[in-house]
Amino acid sequence: MADNILEVQNLTKHFEVSNSVFSRNKKIVKAVDGISFDIKAGETLGLVGQSGCGKTTTARSLCLLDPKTSGIVNFYNPTTKSMESIDSISEDGMRIFRRNMQMIFQDPYESLNPRWTIKDIIKEPLDIHNIGSFSEREEAVVEILRTVGLTPPENYLARYPHEISGGQRQRVSIARALVMKPKFVVCDEPTSMLDVSIRISIMDLMINLAKNLDVSYLYITHDLAVARYMCDRIAVMYNGKIVELANTEELLKNPIHPYTKRLISSIPVPDPTYKREVYELTQNDLDNVYNLSDNKEDLFDTGNNHYVATHKIEGLL
Repeated sequence: MADNILEVQNLTKHFEVSNSVFSRNKKIVKAVDGISFDIKAGETLGLVGQSGCGKTTTARSLCLLDPKTSGIVNFYNPTTKSMESIDSISEDGMRIFRRNMQMIFQDPYESLNPRWTIKDIIKEPLDIHNIGSFSEREEAVVEILRTVGLTPPENYLARYPHEISGGQRQRVSIARALVMKPKFVVCDEPTSMLDVSIRISIMDLMINLAKNLDVSYLYITHDLAVARYMCDRIAVMYNGKIVELANTEELLKNPIHPYTKRLISSIPVPDPTYKREVYELTQNDLDNVYNLSDNKEDLFDTGNNHYVATHKIEGLL
């Protein structure tokens, strides 16, 4: 199998906006502006940043829910055992792509059909891809419910989404994403709406499933504590660009980009005597980072596979 399961190069997603329906003056919003990264098989990459920085737009572009403006996205095809561009996927290849790339949405209630039972919701992907016989699909639904901790499964099959708790709905979302045993799952803040106690159990569940089913994750969050618990590497996103990328502990202990420092300094500390170090984003600091690279590539390796953005972002502050 290839080392990487996903390769992204210069991904961009722009939106046209106007002041009114009849306005001819169009403005371009660069929601995602030329980001690049890769994810290895069995790895979890965290994508962190403030609200509105482009994390969810990136996820939707990767899953083909929103068409990208430009860029190259290559995904590992387990049938041909090679990397293939999502732009040149055939109809049969699209079914393989959908089967091996799934997404867990942020709001489980909004992403579950309120008119369907839990059994129908989880079984739908199996029906669409015609996987197994009828009895095998029924058994797969029961087994995945047991795997995600909804036991006994028979108590949940005939229920509707509004009849279960928020944590249980999120487990159903995870079950629906994993029932086809995908190789890659995009997780868009899957625990942000849950209580802390339930959040830990969901994250432990996802970690165990990744080990048992050899699943790779792109884990989107604005919570660095969650990213530290879940992720092997972290990419920090700011205004549509990745400004820093490194192994989790390396990035948290040795942040280089001023925005990353400011993000880390905002983590709450349960100590009333603690004086927070305030990092102000200034153009001088960004110019110093920009001067790190001789050839001014977008991401410069400072050592230990610690990449920091050196592109000019003047005007974005």
